[in-house]
Amino acid sequence: MKRLILASGSPRRRQMLTDLGLTFEVRPVDIDESPLPDELPADYVRRLAEEKSEAALQDVAVHEGDWVLAADTIVVLDDQLLGKPADTAEATDMLRRLSGRTHHVLTGVALRTTKAGCQVAVESTAVRFSALDEAQIAWYVASGEPMDKAGAYAIQGLCSLFIEGIDGNYSNVVGLPLPLTYRLLRQAGFDPWRLPRP
Repeated sequence: MKRLILASGSPRRRQMLTDLGLTFEVRPVDIDESPLPDELPADYVRRLAEEKSEAALQDVAVHEGDWVLAADTIVVLDDQLLGKPADTAEATDMLRRLSGRTHHVLTGVALRTTKAGCQVAVESTAVRFSALDEAQIAWYVASGEPMDKAGAYAIQGLCSLFIEGIDGNYSNVVGLPLPLTYRLLRQAGFDPWRLPRP
């Protein structure tokens, strides 16, 4: 029987799929996430999502024919990638840079059923931060929330206090663009909800 495999250790992605009532298995993968020279942000997340989905097939518990879902999310400001901060100083610096600015969140999503059969797409959402003072940044960093998040923030958490608006899909900023993911699943023949086609 075919299974849906989530090739990610992200608790946010896991929670979003659980909230949809999906049954799936979690199989995190570990790959080199270093950007290639002159690699564009969209190409970067597309490549990582595809490589993560391929790496999941090396797990002995994943069988040919299973649906393997992988994703990678980054924050982009002034054409620079903002990944997960290494420490509180880097988190503080990222938040200072995001303060009062609009940045973009890109997520690459890959759905693989065989070594050759892989669908990959990228979602982009613009996010506008309010202007933060040093006390607000220090308070947020001290909460610990920024430390495992791309761009040093979680839109669904305490940082929601500082988000002025978004242009695009909200779930993409959380870490998995659900409408895009749903389209990829439908195209691969996976539709547990049995929703009618438009």
